[in-house]
Amino acid sequence: MHSAPAVAAEPPVGHLIRRWRQHRRWSQLDLACEAEISTRHLSFLETGRARPSREMLLRLAEQLDLPLRERNVLLVAAGFAPLFRERGLADPELAQARHAVERLLAATAPNPALAVDRHWNLVTANAPAQQLMSGIDAALLGPPMNVLRASLHPAGLAPRIVNLAEWRTHVLHRLRRQVESCGDPALAELLDELELLSGPSPAAAAVSSAAAPSGVVVPLQLRSPAGTLSFLSTTMVFGTAVDITLAELVVESFFPADAATVQALARLAGALA
Repeated sequence: MHSAPAVAAEPPVGHLIRRWRQHRRWSQLDLACEAEISTRHLSFLETGRARPSREMLLRLAEQLDLPLRERNVLLVAAGFAPLFRERGLADPELAQARHAVERLLAATAPNPALAVDRHWNLVTANAPAQQLMSGIDAALLGPPMNVLRASLHPAGLAPRIVNLAEWRTHVLHRLRRQVESCGDPALAELLDELELLSGPSPAAAAVSSAAAPSGVVVPLQLRSPAGTLSFLSTTMVFGTAVDITLAELVVESFFPADAATVQALARLAGALA
């Protein structure tokens, strides 16, 4: 007879609390003070000597700034029902949010804008963004298409990014901070993958560094049929979302960093019309 495969046991809730506390580099005293409980009680919760209430778990999760997805994990580990729902964007209950994203992307034109999920997979993009992504190798297009992989891969946008060394450093730093914040293993794997991708040659990196502006933000400088485009990126999230899908959705918009880019985008928009 064949034995049934072993099922990995979920970590006890106390272990999860301790893991997130340590991930945030907090002592028990730090978290206890923020949550307004005693260190003794917190210690009992972490070791399993006390069972947390639903309200206590949500209080700790709030102080630890856990993503909604991880708050559900805590609740389930303690034997409670998950609180936050996760619905696809096609769900009728998310219709208004979906339309808001679509309107935002359309209104951003002729500037490129796109929406991505928590793993930086493309959800949707406006026409200017799709136009700038043309020419990317089909193997990178997915679905799903990971926009960070597509931007740094030699078969993606990387050869067209003028300041590739500077932009690559910016992207990896941002992703590394995201991994540190949420502890998502899939994002950690993506970070490892992107760090292994070959960057620009030392000579090209030196040119990129020398040409880099000394401003307060890192621009994306991209070669296009209309000339070199220079963008400043902005990020929008649903700050009051209680649905996991919405809470993890990010809209990235790219606005002209100089007058030449404004004029070039107008020409590209005319070509699309």
